[in-house]
Amino acid sequence: MAMAFSVPRFTTRELERLPDDGQRYELLDGLLLVTPAPSERHQLIATRLVVSLSRCLEGRPAIRVVGPGVIARDPDSELHPDVLVYQPDGPVETDWRGPRTWWLAVEIFSRTSMTYDRMLKRGAYLALGVAEVWLVDPWEAAVYVSRPGGMDSAGTQMPDASGPHGIAASIRSDTRRADAQS
Repeated sequence: MAMAFSVPRFTTRELERLPDDGQRYELLDGLLLVTPAPSERHQLIATRLVVSLSRCLEGRPAIRVVGPGVIARDPDSELHPDVLVYQPDGPVETDWRGPRTWWLAVEIFSRTSMTYDRMLKRGAYLALGVAEVWLVDPWEAAVYVSRPGGMDSAGTQMPDASGPHGIAASIRSDTRRADAQS
């Protein structure tokens, strides 16, 4: 006979009270996701993407590129993409619950987060209203693109300019260079 068990549910307010211990804490429909802090390689790739995306969007001062970012929907979801491109609702917010127009969420795979990123977070970002999701696989030097209502663009090529708002026209994955430097 199988035993029933209950999984604790959390809110975004409870998430704020968790310790600042180097782990990454996120919520998806009340489920607590915990992963270790990202590696140097991971951060190098994220930084390169932030710089490249920022350059591509220089002519659009109302658009912000940050890494990491926060996509929060009270009371039970708060995800932290490695890179986030968004249009804020107003001036710089002290609380991430303000921005609602999310153009792009990027997750860079690590050995400890790959399953969450691929199986849970990609669909969650799209359901929360993100226009495009990139999953960066450093080992395969590939970026997988997802958009609402569409299948993944698999690939060893970077996303093209046909995505929302023309993001990624000149960006390329140089994870091998990050490997060489780490």
